[in-house]
Amino acid sequence: MFDEIEFKRVDLLPKYVFAEVNELKMKERHAGKDVIDFSMGNPDGDTPEHIRLKLIESAIKTKTHGYSASKGIPKLLIAISDWYKRRYNVTLDPQTQCVATMGSKEGYAHIAYACTNAGDNIVVPDPTYPIHNYAFILAGANVINFGLEFDEDYNVLEDKFMEDLQGLCDDPKTKPKFIVVNFPHNPSTATVTPDFYVRLVAMAKKERFYIISDIAYGDITFDGYKTPSILEAPGAIDVAVESFTLSKSYNMAGWRVGFFVGNTRLIAALQKIKSWLDYGMFTPIQVAATVALNGDQLCVQDITDKYDHRQDVLIEAFDRAGWKIRRNKASMFVWAKLPECAEHLGSLEFSKRLLTEAGIAVAPGIGFGDHGEGYVRIALIENDKRIRQAAKNIKKFLAGFEK
Repeated sequence: MFDEIEFKRVDLLPKYVFAEVNELKMKERHAGKDVIDFSMGNPDGDTPEHIRLKLIESAIKTKTHGYSASKGIPKLLIAISDWYKRRYNVTLDPQTQCVATMGSKEGYAHIAYACTNAGDNIVVPDPTYPIHNYAFILAGANVINFGLEFDEDYNVLEDKFMEDLQGLCDDPKTKPKFIVVNFPHNPSTATVTPDFYVRLVAMAKKERFYIISDIAYGDITFDGYKTPSILEAPGAIDVAVESFTLSKSYNMAGWRVGFFVGNTRLIAALQKIKSWLDYGMFTPIQVAATVALNGDQLCVQDITDKYDHRQDVLIEAFDRAGWKIRRNKASMFVWAKLPECAEHLGSLEFSKRLLTEAGIAVAPGIGFGDHGEGYVRIALIENDKRIRQAAKNIKKFLAGFEK
């Protein structure tokens, strides 16, 4: 009889495509099979020692074990502000323009809940990291997608982007209240220029919409590329907020610590809803996060260099195996077009067969949206030896399509 009781909000969520791969991966491992796992953006390296030691030092102090500040302890908010000043020459007020979050996902869920009303139009380019869509869908908003296009070097086609967005603005039925942008992009690794944000901010002011920018992979860049911040664009503070996470730059994924910064009104809404719904992160985690942001950033460069090296190893090894993949300028992923011989399978079936027949787990592009079809996302989280073993497995796997 309880089956008649509906949970409509949860029913809005489709079956998680990645769950199929994860379930299959667990099944293979339980059967004793070795799985080379490129499927999740879960850093394999240790959190730098000075950050871990600060956590221990703070946790030993008994006065740090009570409820914490939901918006972030003052020292962490100052560290966030100082980080933006050093990195982007952007001045932020720690108390009114910064808020610490439990990683990025929590921040997106809460800012969507705080700032959108039922039926609001939210624009999210496709493909996308799923929370960028579903945080707003769960909040009752109407999410509108358009295809993200980029060139062979993973540069976003900025003129096309602006043209598509302007078309949505011109139609009263699709005129947005927010747009979510994420560069370096997850999953495609695509990047933008500083001028992209100048143009986007100008359009937001003209058409009266807000912007949420996600730069989770902003530190992980190669070949001289530097990730711009939307807050560098003139007038951005009037229309934009930006999110960052310590998960990737500092190998702190399990710590669940990140932040949102920018427009005072949006930050105030996020701070207010968090004050009702949580008591903030464990204080020692916030203290250690402060040390991460304020400390020597050589550890970030070391982590970046590791991903850069692994990308080279993977592209070279997979090319010899018959799978040609283009090099990107940023992020801890490669966005790989399906091998021509296997294109007919589609990304989900290809990923499932790659797992069961070659022992390799990747993330199917369709899980990131319709425009992700034909690709898989490969996380650079396995060492050189495992990457080269994967290439050997792939060579045998692809040979089966040629018979």
